[in-house]
Amino acid sequence: MIGAEASAHRSADALVLAGGRLPGQSFPVDLHLDGGAVRAVVPTGSVAPATGARRVELDGGWVVPGLWDRHVHLSQWAMVSRRLDLGAAGSAAEAATLVAASVTGGADEVVGFGYRDGLWPDAPTIATLDAVSGDVPVVLVSADLHSCWVNRAAARRHGLAEAAGESGILREDDCFRLVRELDDLADGVLDAWVDEASRAAAARGVVGVVDLEMRWNRDDWARRAAGGADALRVRFGVYTRDLARAEAEGLRTGDEVAGTGGLVRVGPYKVITDGSLNTRTAWCVDPYPGLAADEHPHGLVNVPFDELVPHLRHADRIGLAPAVHAIGDRANERALDAMEAVQPGGWHGRASIEHAQLLRRDDLARFAALGIVASVQPEHAMDDRDVADLYWAGRTDRAFMLRDLAAAGVELALGSDAPVAPLDPWIAIAAAVGRSREGREPWHPEQSIDARIALAASTDGAGARVRPGMVADLAVVGRDPLAASADDLRRMPVALTLLGGRVTHDAL
Repeated sequence: MIGAEASAHRSADALVLAGGRLPGQSFPVDLHLDGGAVRAVVPTGSVAPATGARRVELDGGWVVPGLWDRHVHLSQWAMVSRRLDLGAAGSAAEAATLVAASVTGGADEVVGFGYRDGLWPDAPTIATLDAVSGDVPVVLVSADLHSCWVNRAAARRHGLAEAAGESGILREDDCFRLVRELDDLADGVLDAWVDEASRAAAARGVVGVVDLEMRWNRDDWARRAAGGADALRVRFGVYTRDLARAEAEGLRTGDEVAGTGGLVRVGPYKVITDGSLNTRTAWCVDPYPGLAADEHPHGLVNVPFDELVPHLRHADRIGLAPAVHAIGDRANERALDAMEAVQPGGWHGRASIEHAQLLRRDDLARFAALGIVASVQPEHAMDDRDVADLYWAGRTDRAFMLRDLAAAGVELALGSDAPVAPLDPWIAIAAAVGRSREGREPWHPEQSIDARIALAASTDGAGARVRPGMVADLAVVGRDPLAASADDLRRMPVALTLLGGRVTHDAL
């Protein structure tokens, strides 16, 4: 242990991390840190430490650049553990049984999270929930955040009775509106939960996140930083409804938020152009099997092309880099069309498509030519493989095309989309490398990527190797990530995390 006093110290004192190893190397090195940066990486004992420098023995642990999760909804992630867990529900009836137990417990409103109905044998209906809940409002949020299942009491409480109909299912904008209402907690309560989630992330080697919560997040993060929250670097997203406010306040991507000590910066402009696979709203070239013509057989378009282009132009004009949600192959094609219309000369890494789950092969080269980052969540492939095999049958060779994107020269950025998947980059890295989970055969292993590529895609541009001159955002782990199995990557032990040379997690 470095000690509680040193761990709590907010400044970046001179420090020597002694006897560590770099990924892919067996010989020990010392890392000399000072002023929040890595000053030297040298063979152990070859350079005397600076006067007064503290020494920490790493005992052969591997030192990697600190990890980033490039796509999270941190408030949602912080709330998940306080909600009814529906992840194990294999049918609407099983989900209703879980709800019944919560209603019996005397809850004023039951909020659940994590159902995946794409493979359920029975359809969710409002009557199914009403039968077990009576007058207690029930809101169940799907694992992909693109649909909610409510009973009549909840539909009345939230003014969504007409939208809920007889199915009780709210999709896309209606769902997003309801989720925002559920987020409306007292600042102190939500901040405490977010701080707990942030420190848990630091314990997995995380030094930063791109928080794409669907709210005006600038004030939230400024308040948290002023209150002492310092576990993570944060870049927050701005949504379409707040573009005018962002312009009025002069927010530009990359700018530091005053008073946050450099920890909080303006992130991208986030726009959601289509839905998701499990909700069957991802916008696709081919129709979903089994959906009638009045059931959006190709998915849903949340932002049509003739609206998307002016939104992107507005954001680009005021200095906000776009992060465009596109999951289906048609959505990705049209997102690329819109981004090319706004910047025909390319974005040169200043823009991303979020998810990029199903692609036309012709669009791989377009990603590369336009310099658009593919911000992907590899664990979604593990969650969605069976749903994809059903609803994207015959096309799954074009799903989660990580290797082909990398081979085409596209920059990858890995994330979780927490709470859709856990906020743990080692899980994302494992899924990208192994394409498997829980002992199953790898799913389309031809799209797996090398561990070095996956690690580099998880460090926000820092690469896979610690080097002199870089900011001392570091993690010390118990296995060589370039030699570990996918299962070992998923369970990677993290001994130490440093943010600008300051300890945020210490399990040495």
